[in-house]
Amino acid sequence: MNTEMENSLIIFTDGSSLGNPGPGGWGVLLAYPKLDELIELGGTKLMTTNNEMELTAIVSALSYAINSEAHIHIYSDSEYAIKGATKWMYSWVKNGWKTAAKEPVKNKGVWEIMYSLIEKRGKDTISWHHVRGHVGVPGNERVDDIARELAEGTNIDLYRGTLSGYPDQNILTIPKTGSNILDKKKKVTGKAYSYLSLVNDTVERHTTWPECEARVSGKKAKFKKALSADHEKEILKEWGISE
Repeated sequence: MNTEMENSLIIFTDGSSLGNPGPGGWGVLLAYPKLDELIELGGTKLMTTNNEMELTAIVSALSYAINSEAHIHIYSDSEYAIKGATKWMYSWVKNGWKTAAKEPVKNKGVWEIMYSLIEKRGKDTISWHHVRGHVGVPGNERVDDIARELAEGTNIDLYRGTLSGYPDQNILTIPKTGSNILDKKKKVTGKAYSYLSLVNDTVERHTTWPECEARVSGKKAKFKKALSADHEKEILKEWGISE
């Protein structure tokens, strides 16, 4: 780990919901190598969405670190959260929390808190990183476990102690920026496992491209080829849809 990262506050966040909406959970891991500290946070909500839990995890992390003067690196597998925090949110504020289509912003309450926290800290003090889910990044896998198990109603022990005493000493292993795991989308090549389509907030799985094309043609829709069952999960998470 380089000196800049050792002096930074490293944060992993994730959110999960069982249904959209349904019972949900969020997980956070905060590590400060310079002080040899690591803290895990987590919480639940009875009826929520995956996207709300993703945002709640980030808000909870920033709230916890409100008095820290260290530079923050946030790692999340939610493109929705990262793009919202770094781009969309500032346009929404100018538009009175309305989208470009003049529609109310979803999860407005959580976004407002996040905006306030970032403005108070200064957006230049936070670096945002997109990390692909389910590819073996230890920090991301841990917060995914926390969020999912809390959503399921499972009691889970959250760690609070020294970084050097944490059970997984690889917990802060992070791929280099520009790799296929971090900050760059993986090119989807190879034989299709399935095709997913999202129309009117409803997802369908197709075995062939013509079936998928027939559903999305001429409609406002999202569609993507999946290479495996894990890739399907990754796509659904990108879309903010629970399995």
